[in-house]
Amino acid sequence: MATVNIYLTFNGNCEEAFNFYKSAFGGDFDYIGRFGEIPQQEAITFSDEEKKRIMHVSLPVSKETILMGSDTTSHSGDVKFGDNFSISINADSREEAVRLFNSLSAGGKITMPMKETFWGAYFGMFEDKFGVNWMVNHDVQQEAD
Repeated sequence: MATVNIYLTFNGNCEEAFNFYKSAFGGDFDYIGRFGEIPQQEAITFSDEEKKRIMHVSLPVSKETILMGSDTTSHSGDVKFGDNFSISINADSREEAVRLFNSLSAGGKITMPMKETFWGAYFGMFEDKFGVNWMVNHDVQQEAD
């Protein structure tokens, strides 16, 4: 069964926000990665300032829930607050990821089709027909376990 979490987007202060959330919830980040760590073969260039921004951070807040986030870059444009979150689904299988992506994106706007990513996931993003942002993820390493 898929799990659902909230994914927050910031205009350059994601690290500050997540350190604040960490001080409230406690615990440690499961992962924190920066745009400067993206492999060069992705053919995306970032300014020195953007390379320091957060590409992805995850903070467990309970056994079932992870708060996740990232910053914007010049490639994505700034977010408007109130429109700076997505519902993130982590599917147990590739088939479940495809089914949920196709079902929920019907009539909406696909911003990133489902595809293999450099971080080891099968991943896609869209805005549904009601204007809600979604991310669908399946960790490929789960298939090997």
